[in-house]
Amino acid sequence: MKKGIQQILMIVQYPENVSPCQRFRFELYKDTLVKNGYEVTTKSFLDPADFKIIHQYGFLFKKSLALCKGFFKRLLLLFKIDKYDFVLVQREFAPVGPPVFEWLVARLFQKKLIYDFDDAIWLPSVSKQNRLAAHFKNAQKVNAICKMAYCVSAGNQYLCNHARQYNSNVVYNPTCVDTVNRYNVLANHDVEKITISWTGSFSTLKYLAIVENALRRLQDKYDFNVKIICNQQPSLNLKNVAYVEWSEENEVSELAACQIGLMPLTADEWSEGKCGFKLIQYLSLGIPSVSSSVGVNKKIIEAGVNGYFADSDDEWYNNIEKLLLDASLRKRMGIAGRQKMIAQYSLQSNEANFLNLFTTIEPAILTLNRSFKLPLRKLLNLRSMAQLVFRRGNALNA
Repeated sequence: MKKGIQQILMIVQYPENVSPCQRFRFELYKDTLVKNGYEVTTKSFLDPADFKIIHQYGFLFKKSLALCKGFFKRLLLLFKIDKYDFVLVQREFAPVGPPVFEWLVARLFQKKLIYDFDDAIWLPSVSKQNRLAAHFKNAQKVNAICKMAYCVSAGNQYLCNHARQYNSNVVYNPTCVDTVNRYNVLANHDVEKITISWTGSFSTLKYLAIVENALRRLQDKYDFNVKIICNQQPSLNLKNVAYVEWSEENEVSELAACQIGLMPLTADEWSEGKCGFKLIQYLSLGIPSVSSSVGVNKKIIEAGVNGYFADSDDEWYNNIEKLLLDASLRKRMGIAGRQKMIAQYSLQSNEANFLNLFTTIEPAILTLNRSFKLPLRKLLNLRSMAQLVFRRGNALNA
């Protein structure tokens, strides 16, 4: 380890460069961290092969094997935990069970644990493909981890307010994009045929049902395309639907070829925890958006300035129609949206806030009795164990 360089361990669920909640919440800042004297190591629970099957139907044996592999990797990681100054945990160390690893890191090893989440994950939520996992999930551990954490990083004020019930050191850390090096193009609104876009993961495809009827009514009157950028093909009763399989390489170019963005949501607690990332993507590329007036959407969208709200079929129909018919309106709203993203939701605007997560303020945490803590730490130190065995072996041979 280089002298003077502080070590950060990022504990994530998925391999790098595949999950938006990882890519845009902290993978985005890796260069920034390195430039500011940190060295970053990322450890995922799932490897790339396991990630490909974990959200598919079936594969029960392979999923069980992936879970076992993930736990084994987490156990091995404890032998190296002493080298790190900060441990950033995205959502949880492991997708099932109690927060044992978090307790060991925060309480036993006394590491500065930074806990990050961007959904209301204290609410039970399991995908249809993994319904069996619901019996082993422990959503309430979120509150316990908040208590253990040196700092909590959350993606909107609703999430921050929940975390503040358990920890006084909570930082609002919005999900951001790099508006200089990546999200740095503007959508072309001078096109013959408009494309309305929706982008997201398979878990949010269900929200498209909210706007489907309005889109169908609009297609009876106007000729436009609908583009769905996702990791799973949708089932929509619409004309001119193009499905584009999401990839890191195409996410900007495919979205920038669209003129209107959609973000429908249901009005419930889970949606209140959403961080509006679809809107951030659209507006960063100069794409005005129509969204449900739920949660953080109401902070990102300024009605009539960079988009519209819609909470009924007629509102979806009327507000999408306004944007369909007026290219100058789309341009004006798109530019206003991009300006707001640069100012409030860009990597460049949030760098200092993100770096503040990694301070040297000592957390006020419950410490273990020294006579109990040191033997346990010694047991988890592989080098100490090897030396102990070697010394005993020599003593017996003497």
